[in-house]
Amino acid sequence: MLYQVLSYFRFYLRSGNAHGLHSPFVFDLYAHVMNHDGAFAAFPAIEQRRRELSQSTEVLTVRDFGAGSRLGAGRQRRVRDIARTAAKPRPLAQLLFRLVNWRQPHTVLELGTSLGLTTAYLAAACSRAQVLTFEGCPATASVARQTFQELKLSNIQLIEGNLDETLAPALAKLSEPLDFAFFDGNHRFEPTMRYFEQCLQHRTDESLFVLDDIHWSQEMEQAWAAIKQHPEVTLTIDLFYVGLVFFRKKQPKQHFTLRFNHVVDKLLERTRRLSA
Repeated sequence: MLYQVLSYFRFYLRSGNAHGLHSPFVFDLYAHVMNHDGAFAAFPAIEQRRRELSQSTEVLTVRDFGAGSRLGAGRQRRVRDIARTAAKPRPLAQLLFRLVNWRQPHTVLELGTSLGLTTAYLAAACSRAQVLTFEGCPATASVARQTFQELKLSNIQLIEGNLDETLAPALAKLSEPLDFAFFDGNHRFEPTMRYFEQCLQHRTDESLFVLDDIHWSQEMEQAWAAIKQHPEVTLTIDLFYVGLVFFRKKQPKQHFTLRFNHVVDKLLERTRRLSA
């Protein structure tokens, strides 16, 4: 956690807001999508599901393939603890909703389903989109399926198994280009770069990739730096907790570091949870 706090202060010193933005594309995105504070009809039902999960005493045997885990090892975790600490906070999940609502993609990929709350936001934002979400833990995937059923979301396909084994075959079966991808599957340098390269083969010039927790660790900051310099990447936006990646050919290569209105609140909330 200390690493994230120090990273945030470094981020804050070099970040800005809408003032001085000389890119009309980024200004419009920042002012009207990122910091849009209006409500959408889908929000209350998903947040009600979050409250249900946050109160659940059900215990799961969790199988975690991500950073810091013992590969394939099982451990007992309460659903309410996962909902409170591992699920994406409401402001970030609703930011992803607005991004999907803005782009109106045909194909959405999510690497890391967890309890399905963020997946629900992605799917509800564009009902015509095909949402493919990947989860390594069978017990967690089962709860996610309950989430989708309760929210009556029928445009989601959940793929179980180790992402190292499931991602490439799923990408090969895509009938449409990959318009939107949210990377939250493994917070280490090598897997992040490998998944990114695999998804690159299916993107278009208008695709949007979003990477979670880009300042979570030194490895993730290294991955973010490498992605910014990738020859196919033309525009990135660093919002501290997530990074946005664009491939617009007519866009000169630019990198922005911007303050998302809710980022400080989220940092303080995570600090509170970890110290409780």
